[in-house]
Amino acid sequence: MLKGISPLISPELLAVLARMGHGDEIVLADAHFPGESFNARVLRADGLRIAALLDAILPLLEIDTYVSDPLVMMAAVPGDSLDPAVEAAYLAPIRKHAPAAPALTRIDRFAFYERTRSAFAVVMTGETAKYGNIILKKGVTPAA
Repeated sequence: MLKGISPLISPELLAVLARMGHGDEIVLADAHFPGESFNARVLRADGLRIAALLDAILPLLEIDTYVSDPLVMMAAVPGDSLDPAVEAAYLAPIRKHAPAAPALTRIDRFAFYERTRSAFAVVMTGETAKYGNIILKKGVTPAA
């Protein structure tokens, strides 16, 4: 175990975060997401909720503030509805660790799948919330 790094961050996830460059995206996917169907690099974080994982990842990962959509969630399918508590749970760690990040963007299910195809990696979590997937775009770490 390393000091200052959440125990929720597996060695594999830490390596992926370190290898990502600015502009690369990582998908934090809910337990129902077809991650393996859309990306070859899939990590497992079974049992972890996405809000807790965001709280562990965001101290290590700069969010890209030079684009309009560095935080993307899936929009509800027509006729379905979103649970506002899911977005609120995600915004808490986002605002805590990345207060300058733009607002969340919602995109249609199939656009989300296409974006997942080009993502650097997909992390399959134990999240069970409907429409609980989120994409993070890595930014440039500021100079010390």
